[in-house]
Amino acid sequence: MHESAFWSTPVLQSVLPVVAASRHVRMDQAAIERVARWMAAEEVGYPSGGLQIDTKGDDDLLTDYQMFTNSINFAFTDFTSSVKFEGFREGRWWSDSEGMIACTLNALDAGIPIFDGSWMANCTVADLEEVFKGNIRMPMLEERVEIFHGVGEVLAERYQGRWRNWLASCAPTLYANGDGLLERLHAEFPRYRDVSPYDGNEVQLYKLGQLALWGLHHMHKGTGRFALQDLGNVTAFADYIVPVALEAMEITEYTPELRRRIEAGDEILRDSAEEVEIRAHTLYATAALTEAINHHRPADRQLVIPQVDWRLWSHYHATHYPHHLTRTVMY
Repeated sequence: MHESAFWSTPVLQSVLPVVAASRHVRMDQAAIERVARWMAAEEVGYPSGGLQIDTKGDDDLLTDYQMFTNSINFAFTDFTSSVKFEGFREGRWWSDSEGMIACTLNALDAGIPIFDGSWMANCTVADLEEVFKGNIRMPMLEERVEIFHGVGEVLAERYQGRWRNWLASCAPTLYANGDGLLERLHAEFPRYRDVSPYDGNEVQLYKLGQLALWGLHHMHKGTGRFALQDLGNVTAFADYIVPVALEAMEITEYTPELRRRIEAGDEILRDSAEEVEIRAHTLYATAALTEAINHHRPADRQLVIPQVDWRLWSHYHATHYPHHLTRTVMY
């Protein structure tokens, strides 16, 4: 059934038992094939457009930027009002993570040294309130301060305060017997250790770690500074938005009680069976959809999973349709 090499990755292997035993989420294999047939005809590309950083000739700034933003790329919806955070730049408001990016670029323009490990290690809530001004107070701001403190201390102590130096010290693959980028990320920076328990098993999800490395690969395509050598091993990024796309396409279906709770804005607790199943199905279904799409595409136009993830996220990240709410720093 599973033919593609990516099914052997630790992440996808860890979600298989969750999908098999799932009690709150189910997946429709027929829907995967139905969607794959029409999505295979689309020109699914790479993230493009949106806000861009001006490196001013320093291409390694892309690495600092990508890792900075991914370290706090989580929870942009207010848990009480369900209003999404937005940031203003270039004459318009940007929603969700794009709002965070807008504020990041505004801070750089203002000369705030936000990419420096020492700045991160010593920033305050007041500092982040100033950096991330938007339509609402950014959710979980205190947690973001704590993350920056942890990340900044490691960068300052081991890597001259810069993510670019960390990247240069790693093997350019996700997995390399402990020296791979994904392995090093969650070993050295606890904020990237995105794992959950389920029926006695450890489920490896690694949303932000994989998203960061995929982003680095994409951003450096034209610089020659970095290329991920095992790009085909990157899975989807289990967040709030891709599950909405999968449900809207009827690939996944929730129990009536879980659907009611999501529509009511009830918090779905981190590491609860419901939350782990939503995320595990996101990873499994997106991988299965990618495999099915590739069956309908020529050999020279095969897709990697992050391209399909981007297709789903980009069409639904600003939707009015309710997504599950979980208080977590992992997505």
